[in-house]
Amino acid sequence: MAIHAEGLVAIAVFYLLILFVGIWAAWKNKHSGEAEGTDRSETIMVGGRDIGLFVGGFTMTATWVGGGYINGTAEYVYLPDHGLAWAQAPFGYALSLVVGGLFFAKPMRSRGYVTMLDPFQQLYGKRMGGLLFIPALMGEIFWSAAILSALGATLSVIVDINIKMSVVISALIAIFYTLVGGLYSVAYTDVVQLFCIFVGLWISVPFALTNAAVSDITVTAVKQVYQSPWRGSVRREDTWVWIDNFCLLMLGGIPWQVYFQRVLSASSATYAQVLSFLAAFGCLVMAVPSVLIGAIGASTDWNQTSYGAIPPKEKDEADMILPIVLQHLCPPFVSFFGLGAVSAAVMSSADSSILSASSMFARNIYQLAFRQSASDREIVWVMRITIFVFGGLATVMALVTGTVYGLWYLSSDLVYVIIFPQLLSVLFVKGTNTYGSVAAYLFGLLLRIGGGEPYLQLPPFIYYPGWTTEQRKHHITGEIEEIVIQKFPFKTVSMLASFLGNLVFSHLAKYLFESGTISHKYDFLDAVVSRHSGEIMDKTTLVTRGNNIGLSEMASVKPRLSVTLAAAFTRRDTLQKETVEEEDEESSPDSSHHDEE
Repeated sequence: MAIHAEGLVAIAVFYLLILFVGIWAAWKNKHSGEAEGTDRSETIMVGGRDIGLFVGGFTMTATWVGGGYINGTAEYVYLPDHGLAWAQAPFGYALSLVVGGLFFAKPMRSRGYVTMLDPFQQLYGKRMGGLLFIPALMGEIFWSAAILSALGATLSVIVDINIKMSVVISALIAIFYTLVGGLYSVAYTDVVQLFCIFVGLWISVPFALTNAAVSDITVTAVKQVYQSPWRGSVRREDTWVWIDNFCLLMLGGIPWQVYFQRVLSASSATYAQVLSFLAAFGCLVMAVPSVLIGAIGASTDWNQTSYGAIPPKEKDEADMILPIVLQHLCPPFVSFFGLGAVSAAVMSSADSSILSASSMFARNIYQLAFRQSASDREIVWVMRITIFVFGGLATVMALVTGTVYGLWYLSSDLVYVIIFPQLLSVLFVKGTNTYGSVAAYLFGLLLRIGGGEPYLQLPPFIYYPGWTTEQRKHHITGEIEEIVIQKFPFKTVSMLASFLGNLVFSHLAKYLFESGTISHKYDFLDAVVSRHSGEIMDKTTLVTRGNNIGLSEMASVKPRLSVTLAAAFTRRDTLQKETVEEEDEESSPDSSHHDEE
């Protein structure tokens, strides 16, 4: 297959357009937040908290509608053993946004947090915040690597160019405009990218549907023609696995910095909720062409196409069904439009994840854990360096790691099992402390890793009820390997065990220390004794080794905003008037921070 000049020109024009929009957005908003006295670093992270409904709705939708979303949805609809019944991402992520909007967006935005990790560090301390940063970072980096890897493979299907070069160029463009403009550049380019995805895929669908090799998809949905019906079904023995995966998408899709970065950038708590609902609708709409392309792939007589007689699923290329349909069932000029759509989807997710990871590191690790007196300029430079480092790391992983999807699956499971129950506890449950948080972290990690991960060839050491073995043939080496399949919903059970572990161990630690069973000097995390835990933590107290001095008793002092850890969480200038009155009702249980280190 020769290099397609038209395809290269189309990609070049699209990439230049994205780059131009990213630089324009950075220039347009370079003075944003200065009038209100907002730090430059905070403006890069949350866009001055003035993202409107139009741009906000687009950028939140584009964060979910990435390369993995549109490729994965088409793949699962196409696969004979799965079909539409197992294409859970559209409804799972849409419900995730609805649940996030109903319960999580308002308390997070109304308290003026800057990153998702802020409430954890506020309640559990900076060391626990650092521990929770690990699965959050893994999720963002491995997700970026997975979709960059998919981009290289997709481009190579339609345009015969070097995969590594295409991945590197795509990553460099995303990193560059993210470096220049932060959230503003990411948000404005998301508008263009989402438009390109929508137009590119919808242009392709009619041509593919009317191809002579494609049967009526309404017939192949319920009857076997070239393969089993693409509507799919859930077998009785797989019901719990289906429920487990759906809960993972619906609840595990909430505790991601990419989501809360958009929530916290909204101009008010109400806007943050509306953005979530708009994005939920957008996710469903954007999944329709992917579902249709998967159905078209399942309804095609590949012997009549330039692809060849052997269907993609038998060549182990089911994950590439979307670009294969574009390449072999559409005219060349249409397939290039679709190619632009796939590239747009990848970049719209990669830039968001890279910015999210660098935001959490610069604020929650560098500033709040190590350099509380760091200047705003210093934080900005740390962000810029980490954007480049994390972007480069994701790119390298995409190029050299064959198991990048397995790493992402495992890390997204850890986000669900570890971070989600802790987020529930920190926002809605009173009485949890750092000891419970550590126990919950270890519980969730042990139970999830114990179940194994076939994608990483990680064998289980906990065999849950209903486990079976399955033989799989490696498509390259031809080797037969036996893997363990867990039929038990162990991911959701691990999440619930983590949540209950936090409650039990928090109250146990509190009882043991307050009753004197364990000496106060052993409260090495300063999580119970030094906090005067008999009081509700909403009433902020200054703790000095046993003497509790109410803030009302102190002389009024105007602190420098970025100096103290406590000040970092109480940026009143970022809160809207309409939310101030709600704070007493919605304020985090146990929300005062113990400045122990």
